[in-house]
Amino acid sequence: QVQLVESGGGLVQPGGSLRLSCAASGWTLDYYAIGWFRQAPGKEREGILCISTSAGSTYYADSVKGRFTISRDNAKKTVYLQMNSLRPEDTAVYYCNADRGYDEYWGQGTQVTVSS
Repeated sequence: QVQLVESGGGLVQPGGSLRLSCAASGWTLDYYAIGWFRQAPGKEREGILCISTSAGSTYYADSVKGRFTISRDNAKKTVYLQMNSLRPEDTAVYYCNADRGYDEYWGQGTQVTVSS
């Protein structure tokens, strides 16, 4: 069964850090671009980072540039989202997405809450 599983979410204070993981189960991520999206309560889902298949190129939304970093380890079939200097407005459910143009998969999401 093909699955994407996110982990690493939780409650963190403003200014803190978290690392999210997105792991592929039952398949390989090698041929997929991977994106991280988030959806805050009452808002639409937004794309915040994306990394190409070979990690040769990345995209960062302005809202996270300089604070978040995306990386991938194809051997471990895992993509990481390192989040630093977290702000209350980063509170959302975070999803990873694997896309190779003609098919795509979503994880179930992991909650990140930034609050004192």
